[in-house]
Amino acid sequence: MITRSASPRAIWGTFSLCSYLLLLGFGNAHDSQPDGARLARIAPSNSSTSFEPPKSLLNQNELSSTQWASDVSQPQQLKQEGGRAVDPLKSFPALLDALDVMQSSYFEVWQGTWPNAIDWTAAVVGTHVSASLSSVTRSDWYRREVAAANGLATLHNVTIPENLINKYFSHTLSFYYGEHAFALRGQAFDDMLWVVLGWLESIKFINLHSDVHYKSLEGTNASSIWYAKQFIPAFAHRARVFYDLASKGWDTSLCDGGMIWSPYLTPYKNAITNQLYISASVNMYLNFPGDYNSSPFISTSKDSRDGKLRPATPRDPKYLEAAVKGYKWLVSSNMTNEKGLFVDGFHIKGWRGDGRNGSTGSGQCDVRDEQVYTYNQGVILSGLRGLWEATGAWSYLEDGHKLIRNVISGTGWGIKDAEERRKWAGIGRNGILEESCDAKGSCSQDGQTFKGIFFHHMTAFCASLPIGEAKEVPFSASVDLAIVHKNSCQEYGPWIRHNAGAAYRTRDSKGRFGTWWTYGLWHENTALDKIETDVPDRGTDYRNYGIPKDRLWRFADDLAEPVPDEIMSEPDLTILDNKIHFWDPNARGRGRTVETQSGGVAVLRALHGVADMGRG
Repeated sequence: MITRSASPRAIWGTFSLCSYLLLLGFGNAHDSQPDGARLARIAPSNSSTSFEPPKSLLNQNELSSTQWASDVSQPQQLKQEGGRAVDPLKSFPALLDALDVMQSSYFEVWQGTWPNAIDWTAAVVGTHVSASLSSVTRSDWYRREVAAANGLATLHNVTIPENLINKYFSHTLSFYYGEHAFALRGQAFDDMLWVVLGWLESIKFINLHSDVHYKSLEGTNASSIWYAKQFIPAFAHRARVFYDLASKGWDTSLCDGGMIWSPYLTPYKNAITNQLYISASVNMYLNFPGDYNSSPFISTSKDSRDGKLRPATPRDPKYLEAAVKGYKWLVSSNMTNEKGLFVDGFHIKGWRGDGRNGSTGSGQCDVRDEQVYTYNQGVILSGLRGLWEATGAWSYLEDGHKLIRNVISGTGWGIKDAEERRKWAGIGRNGILEESCDAKGSCSQDGQTFKGIFFHHMTAFCASLPIGEAKEVPFSASVDLAIVHKNSCQEYGPWIRHNAGAAYRTRDSKGRFGTWWTYGLWHENTALDKIETDVPDRGTDYRNYGIPKDRLWRFADDLAEPVPDEIMSEPDLTILDNKIHFWDPNARGRGRTVETQSGGVAVLRALHGVADMGRG
C-alpha cells in the first residue's frame, strides 16, 4: 500500500553521514568512481534547504492511503481477463489503468496512431507506451502471474500478463506503419530526434522482455524466441535514418557549435534540440543494434553510396563522440538561469544571413530567451545517465542530480507558508511541476506534453545502476556508488508522490487526466479568481502561442508574404457552463487529450519506478 515516507530531512541527514563513511578511500576526482568529497554533492544533505515539505502540506495535499484505496480502480483489462486482484493501494494498478485509458480512448488500431496527436507528440506517446511495457515486464505482478498456477513457471501460466504485453506491443507495431515518417523528414530537427528516442525505447523494451522471460527458452526450438525480436531491424533502421537527418542540425558556423532548432527559421539554438541530440546520440551508442538495411530514404547521407546506405554497426564511437561534444557545448552555453533551470535558447544578434548581402551578425549566442519549460529540464537527464554508462565519468550523474534538485526547489517544495506556496516559484508552485500556460487553460499540444516528458526522463535517470560486469553497458558501478544513486533518487520519492497525487485528482469520470495538476491539490470550492492564473512569462512562449512574426525569428521572405496565423487565441476563462469554470478548470482550452493522458502515465510510472522502486 502507499504510505507516507519517513521525514525526508531525517533520511537525507542520516544517509549523508553514511555516504561519508562508506566512501572514504575512493580515488581522486578524475576517477570514474567518485571520492567521498565529490560524492557528498549528490548524497543527501542535512542543510536547512533539504526538501522536506511542511507537515501541513503533506496532510492537506498528499493523497492518503484511504483516498488511493477508493480512487484507484482495478485495470479494466485485468478484470475482463480473469486476473487475480491487484492491490489498489499501489502505484502499479494506477499506471496500468492510465495506460489502458490512453490506448482505449485515443489510439485507433486501424490508423496505427493517435489521430488527434501531432507528429512529434505521437512519437512521445509511443515512447511512453514502450517505457510502460518495460515497467510491466519488470513488475512483481508479472512475476506473480507467471508462478500463479501451482508454482509452475511455464508459458501456459503467463496468459494474462503476456496478453497485456502483446496487446500494447501490437499498438507499437501498428504505429510503426501509422507514423508519418515521410512528413517528419521535412520537419524541425527536434521533431526528428523524438522519433529516434521512441524507436530506441521500443528496442530496449523488446530486448528486456525477451531477456527476462524468454532467454531460458531460446535454443530449444525456433518458436521459443519472442516474436517481437523480428521487428528490431525495422525499428533500428528508422532510428538510424532519422538520427542521420537530424545530425545535419549541428552547426559550427555560429556559437562555436550546437544544434539549430529548425532550418526553416532564423538560427535559434535551443535547449530542447541540443538535449535531444545528446540523449539520442548516447542512446544510439548504447542501444542501437546496427542497421544493415540499405534502403536510403535519404540521398545525401555521408553513409550512403550509389544511392544505398552503408551498413551501420553497433557501438560506433561517432555516436558517443557526438554526445560528449554536445554536452560540453551545452554546459558552456550559459543556458541556465539564476535558479539553475534551463531557459529556452539563444538567437544570434544581428543575424541577417538569408539576404543577398547577408550577415552572420555577432556569430555568437548572445540573445537569450528566458522562457522556462518543464521538458527542457528533463530530456538531458536520460542523456546524462547514458553518458555515465558509456564513459564511467561520475560527474554526469552529479550534474543530473543537481538539475533534479533545482527543479524540485523551483516548484516551491518545502515552502511552509500557505500563501507563499501558491506563488510561482520558477517552474511550478505548491511543490507541483507546472507550465506557465496550465493555469490559463491555454496550453497547446506542445505544452500539454511537456510535464510527462520530464518525468519519463527522470525515471530513466533514476533507474538502478548496474553493478559488476554488465554486458549491456560499457561501465558499471561500485556497490557504494549504486547505493548513493539509489538513495538519492529515493529521496525524490515524496515529491514525485506529491505530483502524482495532484495529477491523479485531475481525472474525469472516464479516467482521463487533465493538464493543470496544481489545481488538483486545491479544494474543489476554490474558484479560479482566487488563484493566480497570470503566471509571468519571462521569455517568448512560442510553444503555446506560436512563433512571433518578426525578424528575430523569421526569414525576410516569410515576412514579405502573408503568414498563416499560428498564434493560438487565449481561451475564454468565463466559459458559459459555470460548473466547468468553477469545478473543472482542466476542461478549458484543449481540455483532456492524449497528451495530457501521457503525462499521467509518465508521472505514475515515475511513482512506481522511482518512489516505489518498481514494487507492485
